[in-house]
Amino acid sequence: MKFKFARLALLSLFIFSTATHAATIKIATLSPDGTTWMKKMRSAAKDISTQTNNRVKIKFYPGGVMGNENAILRKIRINQLQGAAVSSGALVRYYQDSSIYGMPFLFDSHDEAMYVRSKMDKLIIDGLEKNGMISFGFAESGFAYILSNTPVKGVTELRQLKAWIPDSEEARQAATAFKFQPIPLPFSDVLAGLQTSLINTIATSPIAAIALQWHSQVKYLTDMPLLYGSGTLVISKKAMKKLKADDRKIVSKIMRKTFAEIDQKNQKDNVAALAALKNQGITFVKPDDKQLAEWKSLARAGNANMVKKGFNSQKMYNLVNKYIAEFKKQK
Repeated sequence: MKFKFARLALLSLFIFSTATHAATIKIATLSPDGTTWMKKMRSAAKDISTQTNNRVKIKFYPGGVMGNENAILRKIRINQLQGAAVSSGALVRYYQDSSIYGMPFLFDSHDEAMYVRSKMDKLIIDGLEKNGMISFGFAESGFAYILSNTPVKGVTELRQLKAWIPDSEEARQAATAFKFQPIPLPFSDVLAGLQTSLINTIATSPIAAIALQWHSQVKYLTDMPLLYGSGTLVISKKAMKKLKADDRKIVSKIMRKTFAEIDQKNQKDNVAALAALKNQGITFVKPDDKQLAEWKSLARAGNANMVKKGFNSQKMYNLVNKYIAEFKKQK
């Protein structure tokens, strides 16, 4: 009888121990279900579940069902969610320089952006981790372009239009550099805004324009890379610490590999998406040298002002410009 009770006690202890380490990580994103991003993440979640013997399960909430990016991050703070796949700039509340790559006209080319990223991605990941968020790397959303219903070559033309910006203080500050009156809207309202003519001008990457169907409501694309966008998947450090050490390694390994794959795939898809926009009848217009110089001059002044106001640190801004100069010298 004593042996039987001892065996039951050991079994109970085993069950309790297993339950303690089992976890469901809830992750929300604005990315629609069915996109390459979501397919890759669902595949990663399946691999994690298999390799941890179901100790770690990941549940996704795609398509903005948990609200906009600010709402998603609030739900992480109260542990209603444990993770998010968001634009890098959404994480400035955790680390101010998470948005450093998104400064207007910071990069002149994709190769330049990738060179800087090779030097600085890890610094940003480390900055996020110090402030409670574990990032598994960055996946580019690509260069954003101005898409509109009337041609936009110069800043003067933009100022006459109803231009959308994301509903964030950082986006509002960036808009002031170009001296236009923006219309802030959450991502979920952009398509309806275009359909009802509340807005008639947007800035987004080709891949996002097609995935979100925004391209169906515009006629022109300004052939001038405006800013470089990227996204990341983060899980709160608190939630990761609750996992067994071996399970944390599995989650990290699989998610890092997945985001490297998404990054490479998005680079190819953005090139194809830009061509697809032209093939679907969108007219490409190009600023002349004088107009482009004005755009860049205003952007430089605006970026410096953003740093002065504390939206990005002087140290990281200097570092970005150091690596940009280094790349140009090599070229």
